[in-house]
Amino acid sequence: MAAPDAPIRVNRAPVLTLWAAVVAERLGHSADTAMSLASHVAGTAAQAKARRLGITEASRQEDQAKGLVQHESVPLLGRQVPVTRDEHGQILAASGEGPTPAAPARAYVAKAFGKRLDEARAAMEALAGSFDPKELNRVGFRLYEHFRPEVPADARGWGAKGELHLPRIREAAG
Repeated sequence: MAAPDAPIRVNRAPVLTLWAAVVAERLGHSADTAMSLASHVAGTAAQAKARRLGITEASRQEDQAKGLVQHESVPLLGRQVPVTRDEHGQILAASGEGPTPAAPARAYVAKAFGKRLDEARAAMEALAGSFDPKELNRVGFRLYEHFRPEVPADARGWGAKGELHLPRIREAAG
């Protein structure tokens, strides 16, 4: 078992996904809604970085989405996440294929963090709990930037694992 403050080797995307889910839950969303919204936030952040690095161009799906009917949206970490309801009435992030289910994102985060998931979530929940929900949503992405794993800023950092330091999460409020 790893020491409590030992760094966790992980890619930035699952860190952002978990953080966005924790923030969304603090805003009052159910666990499934929060994970769906978080998946969208992390996915759009990854797409933006890929375009910035020249790894990809805007996708045809993104171009087509510009002409689609506007969805309701939910603000999360500085982004407006389009939402829809599934067949059970649950609010989920909307994608071109319909509602974004939570299960794949939950499995992705669980695999990325492994046995350290509960520790990382607890540190993030403590940080989120130290803010008023509206303030947390306003400053949440900056908090993430404070504790996210360090990776090279250029294309070498794309998909690279860095070290997530739990004390940095705990200290981010300060």
